[in-house]
Amino acid sequence: MKKGYVQVYTGDGKGKTTAALGQAVRSAGAGLRTFIIQLMKEYPYSELVGLEPLADRIAIEQYGGDAFVYKGEPPGEAEKAKAARALERAVEVMASGEWDVVVLDEVCAAIYFELITTGDLLTVLDGRPETVELVLTGRYCPDEVLERADLVTEMREVKHYYRQDVRARKGIES
Repeated sequence: MKKGYVQVYTGDGKGKTTAALGQAVRSAGAGLRTFIIQLMKEYPYSELVGLEPLADRIAIEQYGGDAFVYKGEPPGEAEKAKAARALERAVEVMASGEWDVVVLDEVCAAIYFELITTGDLLTVLDGRPETVELVLTGRYCPDEVLERADLVTEMREVKHYYRQDVRARKGIES
């Protein structure tokens, strides 16, 4: 690509990660290579298996879990270190010249839960080569990041079956 942009998928509705994964698949179909970094996800989500046939064009790595969220605790230093490593990895991947699209899945939520800072993410944005498309996902995207983005889509929940105590379903939400 001659010029890449910064995309943000945020909001309280379902579909942020799904949109980023769809972008990766579309990019692969056009011969582009995508590197996905998932923060706050150590669970074996179905996309890990689903993307295996596209492994020559889509790579995916996970950094850190989200158990602290469900326990109502602040994240520990180990989780903060994993999130910091995820951002370091993003910088390495973008600088390598091997990848056209880089996805930082749940990076906005990682800021909200104080695993990383807004400044940390802005530093990553500052180092993005002009030819790399950067896709950021997660609830609670800070205004400073929204201002720097070229495309912002806010997913808004209108109705969700979670409200009827339906748990995450394998292949749909996980």
